[in-house]
Amino acid sequence: MSRIGKKPIAVPAGVEVKIDGHTVTVKGPKGTLSRTLNEEMDIKLENNEVLVSRPNDDIKNRSLHGLTRTLINNMVVGVTQGFEKKLEIQGVGYNAQMQGKNLKLALGFSHPVIITPPEGITITTPSSVVILVSGADKEKVGQVAAEIRAWREPEPYKGKGIRYSGEYVRRKAGKTGATK
Repeated sequence: MSRIGKKPIAVPAGVEVKIDGHTVTVKGPKGTLSRTLNEEMDIKLENNEVLVSRPNDDIKNRSLHGLTRTLINNMVVGVTQGFEKKLEIQGVGYNAQMQGKNLKLALGFSHPVIITPPEGITITTPSSVVILVSGADKEKVGQVAAEIRAWREPEPYKGKGIRYSGEYVRRKAGKTGATK
């Protein structure tokens, strides 16, 4: 039995979970998330807990068991607490600022980079070198943060670029110079 898959998911007060076949809809204070999961997994709502079980011990079903439970748990956590990714900008002249709902980045290009967040995602800039991406859907939050980071990934010589908060960038030594 999967150690993760067999754990029940507690549904907190104020959260409504609807299971329609293999489509799970979770509604809470931070929004509504819906996802169609694999048909082979058996999903039940009992005593304010969501239970996921598998039909047999095939390799595929064992793999999907823990995944299905984790996806549903992330939906419940997303509509109650939400998810957040923090990005930091390093480099002279590199900065970020909000223009209405859009994020405007100055990253050393000849033009500013304008990023429009998808529906359900909020981008804020507490300072000109910190970007916060938040929302209820963990997958979308991570994808938007990765797309922002991809505009200028941290380079190994000076460490300039956009990095996740707490990310370690391995530094390389530059040229030593020729001696005569």
